[in-house]
Amino acid sequence: MSSAKPLDGVLVVSVEQAVAAPLTSCRLADAGARVIKVERAEGDFSRGYDAAADGLSSYFAWLNRGKESIVLDLKDDGDQALLGRMIERADVYIQNLAVGAAQRLGFGSESLRQQHPRLVTCDISGYGPTGPYAQMKAYDLLVQAESGLVSVSGAPGPLGRVGVSVADIATGEAAARAISQALVRQARTGEGSHIEVSLFSTMAEWMTVPLLHHDYLGKGPERVGLAHPSIAPYGAFTTADGTILLIAVQSDREWVTLCEAVLDRPELAHDPRFATNKARVTNRAETDDAVGKVFARLSTEDLHAKLTDSRMAFGTVNDVAGLSAHPQLNRITVTHTDGTVDLPAPATTADWDKTSDDAVHTLPNINQHGPQIRAEFTD
Repeated sequence: MSSAKPLDGVLVVSVEQAVAAPLTSCRLADAGARVIKVERAEGDFSRGYDAAADGLSSYFAWLNRGKESIVLDLKDDGDQALLGRMIERADVYIQNLAVGAAQRLGFGSESLRQQHPRLVTCDISGYGPTGPYAQMKAYDLLVQAESGLVSVSGAPGPLGRVGVSVADIATGEAAARAISQALVRQARTGEGSHIEVSLFSTMAEWMTVPLLHHDYLGKGPERVGLAHPSIAPYGAFTTADGTILLIAVQSDREWVTLCEAVLDRPELAHDPRFATNKARVTNRAETDDAVGKVFARLSTEDLHAKLTDSRMAFGTVNDVAGLSAHPQLNRITVTHTDGTVDLPAPATTADWDKTSDDAVHTLPNINQHGPQIRAEFTD
């Protein structure tokens, strides 16, 4: 098997901090790109978010493997010139400074693309470069709120954020995908591309289904906790020994199977109150009550067997400890100066992953590679 990775030989210069941009460049590094992470003197501020990962920030440990770090003062003429030389040789330039800051420093994507037509540039922002919110600071929770995500998430009652930085994560993944597409175009045509992605636009697209409900039905979905606003039964039911199981009935055919093979109540399958998904949603309380009463009489073991044998979709409500011990969880190990950190493996796997060298799973100290990079890019 070839040891080549898709982005071997690709140079990425990333003026990055926090989550979205570091996740973007992390995905490129995983695919073989050389990523030079440009940091301010105090470092990417995500280095200080916590100390949960063997003394390191959990965010930094997750998103910065395989990168080189250099500290640059972008208001210093010498460091500006150095960054310019790095970008001149780069295939990809990423930045997530405040809107307009890169342009004021002389590193706006438009001018860089004019100087370097092959360059792929990617600007990551909170709300995009134009519009009334362009200058607003935009952190993950704020965008979860502004996009309406929190209004459809969780159970009725007080509002709450989604428990991970979903706006940052989704934006980083979208940016990495777009950059990968642009690199294919670059390889075929020799032309670069400019990419804009914002946390708000990413979350707005993710909110398409609730938005269409509002725009065309006159009302967005309500918060229904561990249920589904458009499907029933789809949610959590407690077994006789107190375990919370989730089931997901996606079709009327599956409803018949559930009634006959799991609930042992075949008469419910064709009851007009429950025969179609629309009827079951209309009569959600009665539907859930019928399912819940049977689950409450059966042990978790019995229900596991019935649901498995009938090939029904089901799962268990885990906590983080449950995830940590989950038999399906795959991990990778990253190294740092003082030890190692075990992380969940990337969601995608490919044959080139098996050829990874140790450097791909190493976390950089602040400015660890600064002297070498300065020497490499000296006139």
